[in-house]
Amino acid sequence: MAQVSINSDYCEWGPSSDAGERARLLQSPCVDMAPKSEEGTSGDPDGGTTSTLGAIFIVVNACLGAGLLNFPAAFSTAGGVAAGITLQMGMLVFIISGLVILAYCSQASNERTYQEVVWAVCGKLTGVLCEVAIAVYTFGTCIAFLIIIGDQQDKIIAVMAKEPEGASGSPWYMDRKFTISLTAFLFILPLSIPKEIGFQKYASFLSVVGTWYVTAIIIIKYIWPDKEMHPGNILTRPVSWMAVFNAMPTICFGFQCHVSSVPVFNSMRQPEIRTWGGVVTAAMVIALAVYMGTGICGFLTFGAAVDPDVLRSYPSEDVAVAVARAFIILSVLTSYPILHFCGRAVVEGLWLRYKGMPVEEDVGRERRRRVLQTLVWFLLTLLLALFIPDIGKVISVIGGLAACFIFIFPGLCLIQAKLSEMEEVKPASWWALVSYGVLLVTLGAFIFGQTTANAIFVDLLA
Repeated sequence: MAQVSINSDYCEWGPSSDAGERARLLQSPCVDMAPKSEEGTSGDPDGGTTSTLGAIFIVVNACLGAGLLNFPAAFSTAGGVAAGITLQMGMLVFIISGLVILAYCSQASNERTYQEVVWAVCGKLTGVLCEVAIAVYTFGTCIAFLIIIGDQQDKIIAVMAKEPEGASGSPWYMDRKFTISLTAFLFILPLSIPKEIGFQKYASFLSVVGTWYVTAIIIIKYIWPDKEMHPGNILTRPVSWMAVFNAMPTICFGFQCHVSSVPVFNSMRQPEIRTWGGVVTAAMVIALAVYMGTGICGFLTFGAAVDPDVLRSYPSEDVAVAVARAFIILSVLTSYPILHFCGRAVVEGLWLRYKGMPVEEDVGRERRRRVLQTLVWFLLTLLLALFIPDIGKVISVIGGLAACFIFIFPGLCLIQAKLSEMEEVKPASWWALVSYGVLLVTLGAFIFGQTTANAIFVDLLA
């Protein structure tokens, strides 16, 4: 494969690649990466320790998560089962190609994390924008996690207290704001302060188990529904084309594993593009099956009346669903610190690069700054979660940012890579790839722009 002539301004702004611990940012759990080597080749058996099957599992694990709770509502928004399936299948082509493009650019630039690849291939400005996008995305996802905790706790507490959920006159200790705050201060804050997060493997296991269990329960409840569950209107066609596009952010949020994919690719024993193409195709097909099972069965169970968090649509007294809620809470409790760690690392990197100070020279103040960053991050996400009870709005916003990681940055990387090797390829192939990169950027910009406009103007008009 031809090597890309990467931008020379990668390190113009700030010290070295050590700043901000970028090499550790957003690496997937269970990924064992070898040190970066300028001499390494794509077929080097010592380049990593992850097998092809292991890479598939890690990518699936990075893709699946609490986002599956929103897929039934996405099917409702899109206009039914046929529209939802068609939309997912169409987007899957772009999602897989984006993962392959990132691997290609990672190999060509010899960089091992998402933001480093963007820095190296697209230059300083795009690299900074990418890091800011990662920080905002992880911040928004942390807010969504806290809302999910509140959603599940409301149902569980209602059963334990043996009174209707949200009933007026409930004691203060059953109030949603109190329960979310108590859980966050007792569990999430202590897990977020440490410099390292060695419990990643346990969070991964809980996420996988919880995801599959929730999917199984939703399918079972559709096949054998409870008597008190009555579906609303079952849409069979989209209300409008815009309604179909409104479901895109949820799908982007669900399938976004691109930031974690670059370290996974570099951790493979044989990091080759063809092998990686098979890995991500298999992983996305598995994720597609899970999301489709959840989306179709959840939507057909409740119809247009489905809640943005599908578990909230089930009766509080259902024991099997209560177990699913407990799994989701445990998964989110351990996933929040991981997402916070990733966002904090980006903020730290941006700050140290701005100050022009390598990590090794600033160890003395690192702990004080880390505690301050954690407290500010934690309190802001908690405050926003308490006053934004609708998870659908949060998912819509961060889904728009997910579109940047799936479409815009990979598209820009492909365009820049092809421009750098323009003389080495045939004109027809060059134009086709550049055009595809432009298509990715345009599609991502459309999703992000539409989501941002909806988030700003719809609420103002309401």
